[in-house]
Amino acid sequence: MIIFSILLDLIFEEPPEKIHPVAFMGIIGKRLYKKYSNNLKYFIVGMMSLILEIAFWGILIYFIQKVNIIIIKNIILIYILKTTFSIKSLYRHVERCKTNDLNELKRNVSYIVSRNTNDLDKNHLYSAAIESLSENINDSITAPLFYYLLFGIYGSIIYRVVNTYDALFGYRNAKYEWYGKFCARLDDVLNYIPARITALIISFFNLKGAFNYIKKYGRIKVNSTYPMSAFAGVLGLGFEKEGVYKFSGKLPEIEDLNRALKLYKKVVFLILTFVILGEII
Repeated sequence: MIIFSILLDLIFEEPPEKIHPVAFMGIIGKRLYKKYSNNLKYFIVGMMSLILEIAFWGILIYFIQKVNIIIIKNIILIYILKTTFSIKSLYRHVERCKTNDLNELKRNVSYIVSRNTNDLDKNHLYSAAIESLSENINDSITAPLFYYLLFGIYGSIIYRVVNTYDALFGYRNAKYEWYGKFCARLDDVLNYIPARITALIISFFNLKGAFNYIKKYGRIKVNSTYPMSAFAGVLGLGFEKEGVYKFSGKLPEIEDLNRALKLYKKVVFLILTFVILGEII
């Protein structure tokens, strides 16, 4: 099933939003969010919404597996599994940032990062694109496939629900600070091992450079700066998110984006090789 799901992703990228399971994740959380009297209520309702969402998708998959027509059952499960990870689409989104047109670059980078791109120069925009690419190797590929190997499709779908909730509600702001706290902390826990596995796989392509950067910058954030620092170390680049972190080195140019995409292909090939071997074994 995993091989067919990978092939489906590499050939067709992402399905339309109207039929994409991830587009429907978070519906319960959005419906339950409203103004509550205190932070404890926000926390409890946010936690319960995530639990209900996980239960919904778990029960749905359970009943799909009970379908007697094997071909139909397998097609649906392969499709759902494919939507828990994203290989080609991540590449395409970052590839669109290969432009010297500043306005086009700002627009394309804004699609893949949460920071405001309006006041960023080209170097910081290219940096943001490569940072997103390296960080999302874990979130979009390693982690869902890691949990698939451990727990089957239930593992990958639960990870995707938690990660989607974190993307929707896991912000430290007045609106979502307490409502999204549970999903944000759970996302940190689920990504702890995969993020370090991702950093290790990236490091294969320049052990010394990667480990030097991981040692310096890996702990800035709980998980995301591990693959990010490994990626920067392999490429010998500096990354900077102003006011948050700054990795030493030359900020990226457009040609470095090409180098980053080539490294991405190599890293993904290794990840998929390990996943397929793990499935066979």
